[in-house]
Amino acid sequence: MIPKEILKKVRQIEIRTGRLVNDVFAGKYESVFKGRGMEFHEVREYVPGDDIRSIDWNVTARTGHPYVKKFVEERELTILLMADMSGSGYFGSAQKMKRDVMAEIGALLAFSAIKNNDKVGLLLFTDKVEKFIAPKKGRPHVLRVIRELLYYKAKGKKTDINTALEYLGKVLKKKTVVFLISDFIDSGYEKLLRILNKRHDIIGISISDPRETHLPSIGLLEFEDAETGERLCLDSSDGFLRNELKKRRVSFIENRNKAFKSMNIDSVDISTDRSYIKPLILFFRARAKRFR
Repeated sequence: MIPKEILKKVRQIEIRTGRLVNDVFAGKYESVFKGRGMEFHEVREYVPGDDIRSIDWNVTARTGHPYVKKFVEERELTILLMADMSGSGYFGSAQKMKRDVMAEIGALLAFSAIKNNDKVGLLLFTDKVEKFIAPKKGRPHVLRVIRELLYYKAKGKKTDINTALEYLGKVLKKKTVVFLISDFIDSGYEKLLRILNKRHDIIGISISDPRETHLPSIGLLEFEDAETGERLCLDSSDGFLRNELKKRRVSFIENRNKAFKSMNIDSVDISTDRSYIKPLILFFRARAKRFR
């Protein structure tokens, strides 16, 4: 039996994201992701003007007459939400933690998918694969996906994107649009990500918090790494220290985005202190222009 407070929260997410799907993202999802592939439909006899590259040589040899393959636009997609459940997601200096933002974005993408009759699946990971829900259609299935995004209690705290990608490569048999939602505080996953992006369409959604870049000057602060438990005391009034932390964070983001670009992976940067609607709309528009 699902507790009432969980059902209430899931319902609130459904109402809020459902309105965005209908009012803001109407048509954008379909224009960006629909028709990215073609599937075989039938063979028919060759007629003058047909592209000779579409000739089916097996059928032609068997019948003694030229036949061509006919393809139709693939209308059904498989969407997989790949969400980072590691300890660093429980951080947020604004109104929401990074994990809250991940859940709302996941819900928005899931409802956009089912509105277009696509399948939606979920993979939750830390330093191991925590949960996998196979892609399916329908509102009840999507509500289950959102419930897991909101309330799943991870067993691990650390991050290992590579392990999640290895699992992904084994379970996904069909070309899939994968939304990798994480703060990407990890390394060593780039090689496998590059390989999988050749078989699937991977999109990185990076969630960050402003305090990861800008540390306020308020004296001595004690920090605890949410993934390792390591504690550190820093003097935030030290201007050199604040500037050094900012430089390292900016360098980290720049290097990550360069890596995505070199792998031909689209990415979206989302911050917990600002609305995620505008960055997603800009992403959809830019991507749609490329595929026209």
